[in-house]
Amino acid sequence: MTTLSNLRFHLTRVSGNRKTGPIPVTTSSRATCPPTCPFLASGCYADGGPLALHFGKVTAGERGVPFPQHCAELAALPPGQMTRLHQAGDMPHNGGRVSRRFVHGMVKACRNLKAYTYTHHRLSLGENLALLRYANRQGLTVNVSTESEAAADEAIAAGLPAVMAVRSDEERDRWQTPAGHAVLVCPAQTGQTDCATCQLCQKRSKRLIIAFRAHGVSKRKADAAIASQN
Repeated sequence: MTTLSNLRFHLTRVSGNRKTGPIPVTTSSRATCPPTCPFLASGCYADGGPLALHFGKVTAGERGVPFPQHCAELAALPPGQMTRLHQAGDMPHNGGRVSRRFVHGMVKACRNLKAYTYTHHRLSLGENLALLRYANRQGLTVNVSTESEAAADEAIAAGLPAVMAVRSDEERDRWQTPAGHAVLVCPAQTGQTDCATCQLCQKRSKRLIIAFRAHGVSKRKADAAIASQN
């Protein structure tokens, strides 16, 4: 049985990823990934390249620390620091139901940071919706990851920020959903910027959806996974 106590979390204090920029990023054990994620073993960008090796070592317990120590590491970062959580992995859960202890611990640890993350957990399970609303109200931005305009519109209707994976061959940079919400392709994918500079995933209008074109060595698998959701 996977519990919060036997998971590992790794903090990279200065990311070497050009897209992210030189900000802190974290990685969680693979067991945090939701069983319902359409990219699970089917096009996840974290399954390729150096990140996959790092992800594997964190999952195996060769890197990273227990949750309480991880919270202490985050709390020790400089106030106002832009921080990307879960560059690989997601929020710990039990059968898709997000851990309340994890959310409350992370909110406290990140209260002085500009921290943000994404989750593929279903809003309809357990306390997931209430916990994500709580995190966002407390300043920890948790973006709901979706693969369709309809799902992104539903997340926004629930009062949460939404992002959307789109096919690698998506040509549009901007458009609107049927509900009238604006969609903007990630500026780090379309322009000369990075997450450290852009910061839209951390703070923006909740009516703006950030889209990410499928990328990485498994982008064709990701394209197929996205197509299956539309």
